[in-house]
Amino acid sequence: MTTTATTPDDYVASLPEERREAIEKLRKSIKKTLPNGFAETIQYGMISWVVPHSKYPAGYHCDPKQALPFASVASQKNFISFYHMGLYSMPELMDWFVQEYPKHSSAKLDMGKSCIRFKKPEQIPYELIGELMKRLTADEWIAVYERILKK
Repeated sequence: MTTTATTPDDYVASLPEERREAIEKLRKSIKKTLPNGFAETIQYGMISWVVPHSKYPAGYHCDPKQALPFASVASQKNFISFYHMGLYSMPELMDWFVQEYPKHSSAKLDMGKSCIRFKKPEQIPYELIGELMKRLTADEWIAVYERILKK
C-alpha cells in the first residue's frame, strides 16, 4: 500500500480501522522502549525510527539524504510488516528473537531478512517487539552499521 502521509500521525489516521488500532499499539510499544537517539518519521512510505542526521550526519549510504534507518512499521495489502535492521545485521540478535518468538505468539514466524509479517493483528507480540527495540542504542546501531559498511 502506498501512502501520501508525511507524518506518523497522518499515516495512522489514513489506515482502515482494523489496521489503525494494531499499528498504533505497535507504535506505542516501540516508542515506550526505544532508547534515546532515534527519531520517529516517515521514511520510504512507512512509520520509521531512524538515527537522524543531527546524530549521524553521513546518513544512509544508499541515499545520504536519508537518515540512517533502524526500524519501520507498515500496513501492507495482506499483512502488517515490522522491519528491524538489527535483526538483519546481527545474527545473535536474530537468534534471540527467533527463540523468544514462540513464547509470545502462537502464530508461525513469517520472516524475511529484516521483515516480520503479521497476517492477523492479534498475533503481533507487542511485548517482544518492545523488548527487541531496547536491545540496541543509537550509538550501538551506528557502530554495527559502520562495521558492516567496512566489510
